[in-house]
Parts: sequence; C-alpha cells; structure tokens
Amino acid sequence: MYSVANAESGNVVGPEELIIIGRVAGALAIGGMIGFERTFHGRPAGFRTHSLVCIASAILMLVTVYQSEWVTNLGTDAVRSDPTRMAQGIMTGIGFLGAGVIFKEGLTVRGLTTAASIWITAAIGILVGIGFWFVAIVGGLATLIVLSLFRYVEAWLPSEFYAHHMVRFERDKVLGEDEMRAMVGQHGFSVANLSSRLAEGGHQFEYRMVIKSRDRHAADRLSKHLRGLKEVVEFRITPTGD
Repeated sequence: MYSVANAESGNVVGPEELIIIGRVAGALAIGGMIGFERTFHGRPAGFRTHSLVCIASAILMLVTVYQSEWVTNLGTDAVRSDPTRMAQGIMTGIGFLGAGVIFKEGLTVRGLTTAASIWITAAIGILVGIGFWFVAIVGGLATLIVLSLFRYVEAWLPSEFYAHHMVRFERDKVLGEDEMRAMVGQHGFSVANLSSRLAEGGHQFEYRMVIKSRDRHAADRLSKHLRGLKEVVEFRITPTGD
C-alpha cells in the first residue's frame, strides 16, 4: 500500500498521491470550464456548482479505485466492491441536484439545459476519478461545444418560435376574437389556442393564448404594434424555451 511505503521512506507525497491530486485537479479544471459557460450566461448553477459536482464524482470514484487502502481490517481477497455501483449511485443522486435547477415560470419550463450539464459533469467526474482521461477530455470538450457553439447553430436552424401571449383591454374597448386572431396573424404568428376572461373585478377583458411563428423578430413587431394601441391596457409576450 502506498501509505505504508511512503511512511517508511519518509516521503510525504508519493506517486499514488500525485495521481490522486492530478485526478482531482483535472476534475476541478473540466468542471470549472463547463460551469464558467453556465455562469457567463447567467444560469442558476454555474462555476462553483459544476466544479463541486465534478470533484465530488471524481473523489467518490477514487474511493472505489483505492478501496484496498481504506478497507484495512480485511484481506485483499475479501474486497469485492463493484465500482459500477458507486457510479450508479452518483448518477442517481445527481438527479436531485439537477431537479433543483429546473423551475416553472408561468407555463414555461426553464433550466433543463443546466440540469443536463450538471448530469454530464458528474459523468465526466466519474471518468476522471477512474483515470479514463481520454474519454473525460473528449466528453468535456464535446459538452463545451454543445453549450457554447450549439446555441448559435440552434438560432440558425429553422424552428418554430413559441410564446405565451396575454393582452388586456378596457371592457368597453375589446377587440373581437376574430379581430384578435387577425391582428396576431398580420405580425407573423398563428394562434395555437386562445382563452378569455374578465379581470380586475370585471373592468377589463383579457385574452390568453399560445402563439407560434418561424420568425423570431415577429414578437418585436407585435410588441410595437400593441404599444401603439390606446385600447390595450396591458400585454405580455413570454417566449418558451430554456
């Protein structure tokens, strides 16, 4: 065992300790890079969270890699721990942390990408902990590419833009439903569904709808048009997505 050999030789840090330090430092570096990207874009789980997740995964896997060093009361032949069980436990436990960054804002669910980044950071930490450096580095680079560069690819790809739209009128100045649909359609949107209700004690009339378009600038055009309508008391256009 490296602890005994080092004690006998008088060395404080031996080859095995350097390997452990290197793996923990590698987990810190890779987790920190992924976390920095999340922090840069203002996500709730950022630099420190991802760093800690990666380090925790690495050191827990180091527990199984060097299990003969801490199972001191049993012979080497008696150690039968399965390292894959530790990996399974890490990936299961990290689900609770990932769920903590997913939150619902109105009808919009946010934080899914950050939760996925935490999950893959834990996986990379496991790879670093067992010393599978090539896969860990490739996985870390692939994760950074997805989080940073793919946002531009995603914006470039043709896709439908969804938003939750609410608009209020004075009760005596309400646009009819057909007029409302036509106005939204003139600005490049189609209405997926539409509901209405009275608000503010019956003094205002409110439409709520899900609108979609393939033109992301359509929301700005619709917003400018609604700002110019005197009969509009209040409106809100809330994009969906992460």
